[in-house]
Amino acid sequence: MSLKLGVPSKGRLMEKTFDWFGARGVTLGRAGSDREYAGFVEGVDNVELILLSAGEIPRELAAGRIHLGVTGTDLVREKLGQWDARVRELAELGFGHADLVLAVPGAWVDVNTLDDLDAAAAAFRQAHGFRLRVATKYHRLVRDFLRDNGVADYQLVDSQGATEGTVKNETAEAIADITSTGDTLRANHLKILDDGMILRSQATLFKSRKAPLSEADRADLKALLQKLNVD
Repeated sequence: MSLKLGVPSKGRLMEKTFDWFGARGVTLGRAGSDREYAGFVEGVDNVELILLSAGEIPRELAAGRIHLGVTGTDLVREKLGQWDARVRELAELGFGHADLVLAVPGAWVDVNTLDDLDAAAAAFRQAHGFRLRVATKYHRLVRDFLRDNGVADYQLVDSQGATEGTVKNETAEAIADITSTGDTLRANHLKILDDGMILRSQATLFKSRKAPLSEADRADLKALLQKLNVD
Protein backbone atom coordinates (compact mmCIF):
# COMPACT_ATOMS: atom_id res chain seq x y z
CA MET A 1 0.00 0.00 0.00
CA SER A 2 1.15 3.56 -0.67
CA LEU A 3 0.25 6.96 0.74
CA LYS A 4 -2.27 8.80 -1.41
CA LEU A 5 -1.70 12.53 -1.96
CA GLY A 6 -4.56 14.49 -3.54
CA VAL A 7 -3.77 17.75 -5.32
CA PRO A 8 -5.85 20.04 -7.56
CA SER A 9 -6.06 18.66 -11.09
CA LYS A 10 -5.72 21.86 -13.12
CA GLY A 11 -4.94 25.55 -13.25
CA ARG A 12 -2.76 27.73 -11.09
CA LEU A 13 -3.50 25.78 -7.92
CA MET A 14 -2.06 22.64 -9.50
CA GLU A 15 0.97 24.46 -10.89
CA LYS A 16 1.70 26.25 -7.60
CA THR A 17 1.29 22.99 -5.67
CA PHE A 18 3.75 21.24 -7.99
CA ASP A 19 6.16 24.18 -7.50
CA TRP A 20 5.80 24.08 -3.69
CA PHE A 21 6.59 20.38 -3.49
CA GLY A 22 9.34 20.67 -6.12
CA ALA A 23 11.11 23.40 -4.13
CA ARG A 24 11.34 20.88 -1.27
CA GLY A 25 12.77 18.06 -3.34
CA VAL A 26 9.54 16.21 -4.14
CA THR A 27 8.65 16.23 -7.84
CA LEU A 28 4.98 15.90 -8.78
CA GLY A 29 3.71 15.54 -12.33
CA ARG A 30 1.00 14.16 -14.60
CA ALA A 31 1.50 10.61 -15.82
CA GLY A 32 0.29 11.46 -19.32
CA SER A 33 -1.80 14.08 -21.08
CA ASP A 34 -3.69 16.94 -19.41
CA ARG A 35 -6.85 14.82 -19.67
CA GLU A 36 -5.44 12.08 -17.44
CA TYR A 37 -5.93 12.19 -13.68
CA ALA A 38 -3.05 9.94 -12.68
CA GLY A 39 0.31 11.37 -11.68
CA PHE A 40 3.75 10.48 -10.43
CA VAL A 41 5.83 11.38 -7.40
CA GLU A 42 9.65 11.42 -7.37
CA GLY A 43 11.96 12.11 -4.45
CA VAL A 44 10.13 10.00 -1.85
CA ASP A 45 9.04 6.37 -1.73
CA ASN A 46 5.54 4.91 -1.70
CA VAL A 47 3.53 8.07 -2.39
CA GLU A 48 0.82 8.00 -5.06
CA LEU A 49 -0.40 11.25 -6.65
CA ILE A 50 -4.17 11.57 -7.12
CA LEU A 51 -5.38 14.52 -9.22
CA LEU A 52 -8.81 15.77 -8.14
CA SER A 53 -10.83 18.96 -8.27
CA ALA A 54 -10.09 21.19 -5.28
CA GLY A 55 -13.71 20.79 -4.21
CA GLU A 56 -13.47 16.98 -4.09
CA ILE A 57 -10.38 16.87 -1.89
CA PRO A 58 -12.07 17.72 1.46
CA ARG A 59 -14.57 14.87 1.08
CA GLU A 60 -11.90 12.38 -0.02
CA LEU A 61 -9.84 13.30 3.04
CA ALA A 62 -12.82 13.02 5.38
CA ALA A 63 -13.77 9.63 3.89
CA GLY A 64 -10.21 8.35 4.36
CA ARG A 65 -9.72 7.60 0.66
CA ILE A 66 -6.64 9.83 0.52
CA HIS A 67 -4.09 10.40 3.29
CA LEU A 68 -2.97 13.93 2.37
CA GLY A 69 -4.55 16.66 0.28
CA VAL A 70 -3.95 20.22 -0.88
CA THR A 71 -7.02 22.43 -1.07
CA GLY A 72 -8.36 25.76 0.16
CA THR A 73 -9.14 26.41 3.81
CA ASP A 74 -12.53 27.72 2.68
CA LEU A 75 -13.46 24.44 0.98
CA VAL A 76 -12.53 22.29 3.97
CA ARG A 77 -14.48 24.44 6.42
CA GLU A 78 -17.50 24.77 4.14
CA LYS A 79 -17.79 21.13 3.09
CA LEU A 80 -16.88 19.38 6.35
CA GLY A 81 -18.92 19.76 9.52
CA GLN A 82 -16.59 19.66 12.55
CA TRP A 83 -13.76 19.78 10.06
CA ASP A 84 -10.94 19.70 12.62
CA ALA A 85 -12.15 16.33 13.94
CA ARG A 86 -11.94 14.89 10.42
CA VAL A 87 -8.74 16.42 9.01
CA ARG A 88 -5.61 18.00 10.46
CA GLU A 89 -4.08 21.17 9.04
CA LEU A 90 -0.38 20.52 8.41
CA ALA A 91 0.92 23.59 6.55
CA GLU A 92 -0.28 26.74 4.84
CA LEU A 93 1.37 26.85 1.42
CA GLY A 94 1.45 30.61 0.85
CA PHE A 95 -0.59 30.81 -2.35
CA GLY A 96 -4.22 30.62 -3.43
CA HIS A 97 -5.07 33.50 -1.11
CA ALA A 98 -8.72 34.54 -1.06
CA ASP A 99 -11.03 36.14 1.48
CA LEU A 100 -14.63 35.12 2.07
CA VAL A 101 -16.41 38.42 2.71
CA LEU A 102 -19.88 39.83 3.22
CA ALA A 103 -20.77 42.69 0.87
CA VAL A 104 -23.77 44.96 0.37
CA PRO A 105 -24.67 47.60 -2.25
CA GLY A 106 -22.43 50.65 -2.13
CA ALA A 107 -25.60 52.76 -2.22
CA TRP A 108 -26.50 51.54 1.28
CA VAL A 109 -24.71 54.47 2.90
CA ASP A 110 -26.05 53.67 6.39
CA VAL A 111 -25.00 50.00 6.31
CA ASN A 112 -21.31 49.58 7.12
CA THR A 113 -21.25 46.99 9.91
CA LEU A 114 -22.98 43.75 10.87
CA ASP A 115 -25.10 45.64 13.42
CA ASP A 116 -26.21 47.96 10.62
CA LEU A 117 -27.02 44.94 8.46
CA ASP A 118 -29.08 43.36 11.24
CA ALA A 119 -31.13 46.56 11.57
CA ALA A 120 -31.50 46.87 7.79
CA ALA A 121 -32.60 43.24 7.51
CA ALA A 122 -35.35 43.75 10.11
CA ALA A 123 -36.54 46.90 8.31
CA PHE A 124 -36.38 45.11 4.94
CA ARG A 125 -38.63 42.28 6.17
CA GLN A 126 -41.14 44.72 7.59
CA ALA A 127 -41.20 46.69 4.32
CA HIS A 128 -41.23 43.80 1.85
CA GLY A 129 -42.78 40.88 3.71
CA PHE A 130 -39.86 38.54 3.14
CA ARG A 131 -36.34 38.20 4.49
CA LEU A 132 -33.32 39.96 3.03
CA ARG A 133 -31.55 37.56 0.67
CA VAL A 134 -27.82 36.83 0.86
CA ALA A 135 -26.45 35.02 -2.20
CA THR A 136 -23.54 32.64 -1.61
CA LYS A 137 -21.95 29.29 -2.41
CA TYR A 138 -20.74 29.03 1.22
CA HIS A 139 -23.88 28.25 3.21
CA ARG A 140 -22.27 26.64 6.28
CA LEU A 141 -19.63 29.33 6.78
CA VAL A 142 -21.99 32.25 6.18
CA ARG A 143 -24.78 30.85 8.38
CA ASP A 144 -22.35 30.26 11.26
CA PHE A 145 -20.80 33.71 10.85
CA LEU A 146 -24.12 35.56 10.82
CA ARG A 147 -25.43 33.55 13.77
CA ASP A 148 -22.29 34.25 15.80
CA ASN A 149 -22.66 37.97 15.04
CA GLY A 150 -26.35 38.22 15.88
CA VAL A 151 -27.76 38.78 12.39
CA ALA A 152 -31.13 37.01 12.23
CA ASP A 153 -33.58 38.32 9.62
CA TYR A 154 -32.09 36.96 6.40
CA GLN A 155 -32.29 34.00 4.06
CA LEU A 156 -29.44 32.38 2.12
CA VAL A 157 -29.97 31.86 -1.59
CA ASP A 158 -27.72 29.53 -3.53
CA SER A 159 -25.44 31.05 -6.14
CA GLN A 160 -23.60 28.76 -8.53
CA GLY A 161 -22.82 31.43 -11.10
CA ALA A 162 -21.40 34.93 -10.76
CA THR A 163 -22.43 35.78 -7.20
CA GLU A 164 -21.52 39.47 -7.60
CA GLY A 165 -24.21 39.83 -10.28
CA THR A 166 -27.10 38.66 -8.12
CA VAL A 167 -27.71 42.09 -6.56
CA LYS A 168 -27.83 43.81 -9.94
CA ASN A 169 -30.14 41.04 -11.20
CA GLU A 170 -32.37 41.55 -8.13
CA THR A 171 -32.17 37.94 -6.98
CA ALA A 172 -30.39 38.98 -3.75
CA GLU A 173 -29.83 42.09 -1.64
CA ALA A 174 -26.35 41.16 -0.33
CA ILE A 175 -23.67 38.58 -1.10
CA ALA A 176 -21.00 36.52 0.61
CA ASP A 177 -18.24 35.45 -1.76
CA ILE A 178 -14.55 34.84 -2.23
CA THR A 179 -12.43 37.80 -3.33
CA SER A 180 -8.70 38.34 -3.72
CA THR A 181 -8.56 42.01 -4.76
CA GLY A 182 -12.11 43.34 -4.35
CA ASP A 183 -12.07 44.64 -7.93
CA THR A 184 -15.08 42.58 -9.08
CA LEU A 185 -17.08 43.71 -6.05
CA ARG A 186 -16.33 47.36 -6.76
CA ALA A 187 -17.16 46.89 -10.45
CA ASN A 188 -20.58 45.64 -9.38
CA HIS A 189 -21.07 48.60 -6.98
CA LEU A 190 -20.72 46.47 -3.84
CA LYS A 191 -18.79 47.24 -0.65
CA ILE A 192 -17.42 44.91 2.00
CA LEU A 193 -18.79 45.52 5.49
CA ASP A 194 -16.18 46.90 7.88
CA ASP A 195 -16.47 43.73 9.99
CA GLY A 196 -17.54 41.51 7.11
CA MET A 197 -14.43 39.30 6.89
CA ILE A 198 -15.75 35.75 7.28
CA LEU A 199 -12.59 33.75 6.52
CA ARG A 200 -9.11 34.30 5.16
CA SER A 201 -8.33 31.30 2.97
CA GLN A 202 -5.27 29.91 1.22
CA ALA A 203 -4.04 26.62 -0.21
CA THR A 204 -3.20 24.31 2.69
CA LEU A 205 -1.83 20.79 3.14
CA PHE A 206 -4.24 18.65 5.17
CA LYS A 207 -3.96 15.15 6.62
CA SER A 208 -6.92 12.79 6.91
CA ARG A 209 -7.70 11.62 10.43
CA LYS A 210 -9.55 8.57 9.04
CA ALA A 211 -7.31 7.14 6.29
CA PRO A 212 -5.77 3.84 7.48
CA LEU A 213 -2.01 3.79 8.07
CA SER A 214 0.14 0.71 8.52
CA GLU A 215 3.44 0.92 10.39
CA ALA A 216 5.20 1.14 7.01
CA ASP A 217 2.83 3.92 5.93
CA ARG A 218 3.57 5.85 9.12
CA ALA A 219 7.29 5.63 8.42
CA ASP A 220 6.76 6.79 4.81
CA LEU A 221 4.55 9.66 6.00
CA LYS A 222 7.13 10.75 8.54
CA ALA A 223 9.86 10.71 5.87
CA LEU A 224 7.69 12.75 3.48
CA LEU A 225 6.79 15.37 6.08
CA GLN A 226 10.42 15.65 7.17
CA LYS A 227 11.45 16.28 3.57
CA LEU A 228 8.72 18.92 3.25
CA ASN A 229 9.82 20.41 6.61
CA VAL A 230 6.29 20.02 7.94
CA ASP A 231 5.57 19.05 11.56
